[in-house]
Amino acid sequence: MAVLRRLPMENLAYYDGEIGTVDQVKVPFLDRAHFFGDGVYEATMAAHGKPFLLEEHLDRFYSSATSFSIRIPFEKEQLRTLLLDLTSRVDGETHFVYWQVSRGVSMRNHVFDPDMKGKLWVLIRPQAIDPITDEGTVISTADKRFEYGNVKTLNLLPAVLYSQMAQDAHVSETVLHRDGIVTECAHSNISILKDGVFRSHPNDEHILRGIAKTHLILACYKLGIPVIERAFTLDELAHADEVIVSSSSKFALRIRELNAAPVGGHDEATLRRIQRAVADEFEAYTGYSVAGTL
Repeated sequence: MAVLRRLPMENLAYYDGEIGTVDQVKVPFLDRAHFFGDGVYEATMAAHGKPFLLEEHLDRFYSSATSFSIRIPFEKEQLRTLLLDLTSRVDGETHFVYWQVSRGVSMRNHVFDPDMKGKLWVLIRPQAIDPITDEGTVISTADKRFEYGNVKTLNLLPAVLYSQMAQDAHVSETVLHRDGIVTECAHSNISILKDGVFRSHPNDEHILRGIAKTHLILACYKLGIPVIERAFTLDELAHADEVIVSSSSKFALRIRELNAAPVGGHDEATLRRIQRAVADEFEAYTGYSVAGTL
């Protein structure tokens, strides 16, 4: 592992042992990420220099890479140490921590050398963390992505389009569905509360196994709230007692509007219990409070 100079930075970029700001670090033209999106990634929020649930994100990162036979150039503990070190170098109290591995550098060709060593990229920037009590709105559209939704690949063009759709509609997220069955959002999971039960799409090839969603489910178990991991429809979403969008940056975002119509708002007590448990876990891990007005 390269020895890196320690300088306070407003943002940080890392590529294959080189470190600088995002304007300084250069990536080889022939990196396969440029031509094919040939790589996988992870991201989480950090506070006080501690990337939240880093071990679980690393586990998923290595699992994603294995799914596509990509060789990560570090052992897991080495990468953990590197990410903690890089995070500590960036100014600010809270940060967005992103890392990816491309398959490597070679002349453009669809086939690849299975012994090729991957190239690690890292981006870290200061980013505020919104209070867990914030609320949002969503729209819905058909899910036209390919069948590797369970792997965190760099092939994100559909997510880009769906995210821009939300931006243009001035909403928080775009909910995706397949023939009326809700899968997930452009870059989040979505779950509902109905009659005191937490419901979420099962982990299959159509959705990413969200770590934030997993911890929502764990919070429900601890609180004695029943959990059903079974697909639900757009109609069930529209008539849910509460709608919750979850991601590494939006831990448990309450949704109050779906396609410009009111949604949720009927089981605030249960929702707040879940949000409190998630906020407490984040604070215990990082020492930073996201509780807002809970």
